[in-house]
Amino acid sequence: MTSPAKAGTTAQTSVEPAFADSTEVWLVRHGETEWSISGQHTGATDIPLTADGERQAAALRELLTTVRPAFVLSSPLSRAVDTARLAGITVDETTADLGEWDYGDYEGIASREIHKTRPGWTVFADGCPNGESVEDVQQRADRVLQRISGHLADGPVMLFGHGHFSRVLGARWIGLPAAGGASLLLGTAAPSVLGAEHGKPALVRWNMPNPAA
Repeated sequence: MTSPAKAGTTAQTSVEPAFADSTEVWLVRHGETEWSISGQHTGATDIPLTADGERQAAALRELLTTVRPAFVLSSPLSRAVDTARLAGITVDETTADLGEWDYGDYEGIASREIHKTRPGWTVFADGCPNGESVEDVQQRADRVLQRISGHLADGPVMLFGHGHFSRVLGARWIGLPAAGGASLLLGTAAPSVLGAEHGKPALVRWNMPNPAA
């Protein structure tokens, strides 16, 4: 976890403080939705899980219930909250800070359509018109990491959220700018584990295959 840095540049890596090697932060992206299948950008639109998405979420139960989290935070959107519920996890709090990227004018539009007018556009490099910039999302990710920092010594922390934002969280945990999330692919209902080695933040597991796949 790092101090704030400019989103499009190399992040400053000041860790505060050193983490125990037993630190666990579980990131869980929500299960499949109709728009995740079609590739449409899904920000604040509250799209429900598909039947397969519900099966994906339920398939996480055996793994996640063994974790015994000390604190569980979720996006307030139903696709995230329902993923937690179907996985057998009780959410302690919801926060809009854990919501998906605000795609602005690109809400509900797939990248292939955006590229017809903006060739080469990516959310991690360019942000969204009338939505969130890369800098906005980086600041929000940093707030989430700061919020959970007081719970890390109590045991595993679990975060239920969304694809692009979870990728930014993973990047920020290891000191990369938000744009580094472009290199951290993440499937639906695919859990990841953030941790530490020798006191330094590390990706312990990333994009673990969903058991229902």
